[in-house]
Amino acid sequence: MTSFSPPQPTRAEGPAAGAPDADALSVAPGLDVAIAESGGGDAHADREYAPADARTVGIALLAVAVAAAAALAAQLLLRLIALATNLAFYGRLATVAASPAGAHRGPLATLLIPVAGALVVGLVEPRALGVSYDNVTGAIAGTIAGRALLVLVVAKFVAWAVYLGSGTSGGTLAPLFTIGGGLGAWAGAGVAALAPALGVDPRVAGLVGMAAMFAGASHALLASVVFAFETTRQPAGLLPLLAGCSAAYLASLLLGRHSIMTEKLARRGASVRAEYTADPLAATFVREVLAVPGRGAVVTRRTDDVLGDVRAWIGAGAPGSAHQGFPVLDAAGRLASVVTRRDLLDPAHDEARRVGDLVRRPAVFAYPDHTLRDAADRMVHAGVGRLPVVERGEPGRVVGIVTRSDLLAAHVPRLRAGRLEARKPRHRGGRTP
Repeated sequence: MTSFSPPQPTRAEGPAAGAPDADALSVAPGLDVAIAESGGGDAHADREYAPADARTVGIALLAVAVAAAAALAAQLLLRLIALATNLAFYGRLATVAASPAGAHRGPLATLLIPVAGALVVGLVEPRALGVSYDNVTGAIAGTIAGRALLVLVVAKFVAWAVYLGSGTSGGTLAPLFTIGGGLGAWAGAGVAALAPALGVDPRVAGLVGMAAMFAGASHALLASVVFAFETTRQPAGLLPLLAGCSAAYLASLLLGRHSIMTEKLARRGASVRAEYTADPLAATFVREVLAVPGRGAVVTRRTDDVLGDVRAWIGAGAPGSAHQGFPVLDAAGRLASVVTRRDLLDPAHDEARRVGDLVRRPAVFAYPDHTLRDAADRMVHAGVGRLPVVERGEPGRVVGIVTRSDLLAAHVPRLRAGRLEARKPRHRGGRTP
């Protein structure tokens, strides 16, 4: 990778030579004492500062623009892949994600489709074929520039979409670097020609475009920044890299859900979630459910209740008898277990039996300071649809109940907010359409 010359850092003014500097950085903290005792002098190095000048800020602003273009190019690539798949395997003009596995074509046709695309693109620009690491180096170093660089980017873009859309396996790193680096270098050269006073280096712009394209297509923000910085070791490019890759990542998230890494899985019908969203169940405590009027109310039964009397109570439609499960309390009023409506009405059980005879296992319960996520996990592990809630300080004292309906109700605010957001009018040019 061709390097460029960053602004030279300035050494901060420190104390006189030989005097220790309190603000200095330790070269090796574990060797400070040994170096001092051996007469080697102070084991510290002065701090160095590389302030961001106007040139660096200008490049960072350009990086945001290049990143936005890279994000658009990444999403356009996904649309072209879908178009190539639909056209090659289904004979239709559509950009909806589709899988080649659903098409009924012979193996010969499947083999010839990517070959035909490669021949067409190869006739236009042969350099678009192959691994193309030389093209990446040429775009960053400036040996490929102007119209030749633009043609190379477009040809590589089309060739990559064709062979990915045709179902042929291929790499992603080199094509992304070629397209992004070429796009950034071409834009940087244009800005340098139109506004030379900004001091934009096309090589820096190419580096930013390369990393931003990868960040937008792969949704790997930090990996893109670290990779580009480690391969070039140019401090002057760090701020533009951070600005460009962040802008490309955010723009790509706004434009589409899937990255280049998950797009093929999505086309095959796999559910790939990449959003970082808060879990409504993890954000809601059980005590909050119990505090809502009409929710968390509990109707209990006693272990010594006669089954016939309980059935008559249910048949009469008494208040609370419509529940599907009832916590069972022992003679001391402590939680013993839970019985279901099905168990109580099962004709296999004689009416003379006691409710306590139907208890099969110890109760599974929740505490008020548990989250609904904790409660849901306990329900899944125990295979139950409801959990009695007991106090931590008073074991066995039932204060409420949490059911599956309460877990579903926790999602209502999120869904309501989504509907309100969807109903907001969209503005164009500052006016409501």
